Amino acid sequence: MSDPETTPPPAPVPALAAAPGEGPRPAAGDPITDGAWHRLDPRYVDVERIGRWIVTCVVSFGLFLHLLSTLFADEGRFAITAAADAAVLALLAWWSFQWPAIAYRRASYRLDDRGIEIRRGVIWRRAVVVPRSRVQHTDVAQGPVQRLYGLGTLIVHTAGTEHAKVELPGLSHALAMRIRDHLLPAGGDDAV
Repeated sequence: MSDPETTPPPAPVPALAAAPGEGPRPAAGDPITDGAWHRLDPRYVDVERIGRWIVTCVVSFGLFLHLLSTLFADEGRFAITAAADAAVLALLAWWSFQWPAIAYRRASYRLDDRGIEIRRGVIWRRAVVVPRSRVQHTDVAQGPVQRLYGLGTLIVHTAGTEHAKVELPGLSHALAMRIRDHLLPAGGDDAV
């Protein structure tokens, strides 16, 4: 048995702690507009990998047909074609498995009373700031794989032509709905 006076208190739970199977969520009492940088839901990596593996399978089938056509049309170029196709498949396999985790580590967002800021990109970094005053309307979209994982994509439509539609994928569906509701105009009126 441990002595209650010498037992250290439990470690504090981080603000984005979540139960297994749930996405990140603010700690109790913290509003979603805390102005701190937040990562996307870690399940987003799996969703991206699934989508990329589907693309890899389709391209692999095309490369297989290309390889067969080379075999029957020009046997002299078969070895070169096979090596090139294998290199493309290796690159696609890396892109399907490694790239989503790399992109996940370089994506974040923050939300405050003034609006939302989104930072993304591995090679070309991009930071987009959307003030609440420019928000026209917001949507939350889910594809079939996102729905399976409980994720959604926040879509913010803004006034103006450049970046008129800003997307933030990789949020838990409940969090995306809360952010969507927060970004709506405060009066509830359509100010057209």
